[in-house]
This record gives sequence, structure tokens and C-alpha cells, in this order.
Amino acid sequence: MAGVFRIGKAQPEDAGGILECLAVAFAPYRVRYTPAGFADTVLTERALRQRFREMTVLVAIDQSGVVIGTIAYKVAEHGHGHIRGMAVGPAWQGSGVAKGLLDKAESDLRKLRCNIMTLGTTKPLQRAIRFYEKNGFHATGEMSLFFGMPLVSYRKDIGRSKSDTTAGRMTGKRSPPAG
Repeated sequence: MAGVFRIGKAQPEDAGGILECLAVAFAPYRVRYTPAGFADTVLTERALRQRFREMTVLVAIDQSGVVIGTIAYKVAEHGHGHIRGMAVGPAWQGSGVAKGLLDKAESDLRKLRCNIMTLGTTKPLQRAIRFYEKNGFHATGEMSLFFGMPLVSYRKDIGRSKSDTTAGRMTGKRSPPAG
């Protein structure tokens, strides 16, 4: 589905839409998750309230006000930005919503002085893995357990954007010619 959407910081009234988006986006993978892993991925109301306290949650909203995508991020240890809970409703997958959410999280983390973005994902999410790799993430080789499932760690060096470095050079003072 191609269409107009906006991305912004989630508000408490977006909670129901976020839970619905997570549920429908991850429903096809339910049988490949452990019950506890699936519950932690799609969240409960209580878990979402906790996420709001610990992370910045973004949403993509369509023209009618429906949550069509979400992602959460925080500044983690060593000043690395960590993302999790990314989901896009099935009707909007492949439409640019995921890229918009990821770009907004990356931009926000860069403004928070993060040079690295990390995430963890599970093997069943091959489409998501391809998306992350296409957008500059690479597997670190680190694996952990996520409710009995292997969780693969990914990382992206985000440093300063090209526009940040270009703007810095353009506004820098030039030395007068020697002479």
C-alpha cells in the first residue's frame, strides 16, 4: 500500500495501535517463536508502559490516524544507541514506512551523540534481517538467548551524517593566504 504517513514520538493514546501493529506484524512468526519470546515481542499493555518509561517509542501514523508502524530506541551502555520493537503492519510493508522509522531513530540517536546503533533479532525474521543489512547493519558474531531462541546481534556505525560534516566544512573559517 502506498500512501501518506507521518512519523513522530508515540503518545500514551497510541498504545492500543502500537500493540495491534506488533500483533499483526509478528503473527506470521508466532509458530517459530517460543511462547515467552512471542509475548515479549508483541508486548502486553504493562510491558508497553515499561517500554515507554525506558525507551523513546516512535510511531508511523497513516492519514486516518491508524498506527501502521513502530520502533523504539534508547541510549544504551557506552553511548551506543539500541533499537528494538520495530514492526510495520502487513499492508504497509515495502512502502517506505520501515525505512522512515529506522532513519528517524538513527537521526535521533545521532543527535544524542551516539556513533553506533545496535539491535538483536531472531532467525525467523529473515525479511527483517535483509532489511537491516540493506540499511548498513552487519552481524557482530555475538549471539545470546532470547527466551530460549538464538538472538543475533547487529551493529551499524552511524557516526556523523554527511550533511553534518559538509556543513562543518562549509561554515569553517578559511585562513588568509600566506604572503
